[in-house]
Amino acid sequence: MSGKPRLTYLNGRGRMEPVRWLLAAAGVEFEEVYLETKEQYDKLIKDGFLLFQQVPLVEIDGMKMVQTRAILSYIAGKYNLYGKDLKERALIDMYVEGIADLMQMILMFPFSPPDAKEKNLDSIKERATNRYFPVFEKVLKQHGQDFLVGNKFSWADVQLMEAILAVEEKIPAVLSGFPQLQVFKTKMSNMPTIKKFLQPGSPRKPPPDAHYVETVLKVFKK
Repeated sequence: MSGKPRLTYLNGRGRMEPVRWLLAAAGVEFEEVYLETKEQYDKLIKDGFLLFQQVPLVEIDGMKMVQTRAILSYIAGKYNLYGKDLKERALIDMYVEGIADLMQMILMFPFSPPDAKEKNLDSIKERATNRYFPVFEKVLKQHGQDFLVGNKFSWADVQLMEAILAVEEKIPAVLSGFPQLQVFKTKMSNMPTIKKFLQPGSPRKPPPDAHYVETVLKVFKK
């Protein structure tokens, strides 16, 4: 096996996309294995690869890691994207947890019944513009730095950038009232590792379509 981390999930965003973002932002190349059948998933469980019978699965440094949050904090710590001390780590954790709440709504959106789509989209817009984005707008303004925590690029910046782009795909003008976040987005987009990840042909996955939804339901059906 090569020294590259190996990611096992479906060929789509889901709960693995923040892991792809973080590894890419750290400049780390990785390999991917895509689940396409329930049999593949059942075999991983049977072979003892999945501690809690769930993916994402990331094989890194001789470990078979599951649970998105644990995977992300390990990668952040390993690649020096987790602050300089305990207090900075606490801030990063708080910001990341907040962003994850917003991303959960986006993650579930493709699985909404057709008659609930408009209502769920309104909920995402309302939460993004009234609860989550104002927090980060204020943090950046008060902090006066290019980054959310300290004066250094961290896991929190990566997750916020991912969230901004994911919300913009659904609500293109969502940042119109957030000048600090607009500047942040431009600066992040020009960071070499993120710029590369945003290019066509990178491991970044497209927005989920009907085929992805169908595959998810097929692989994970009880």
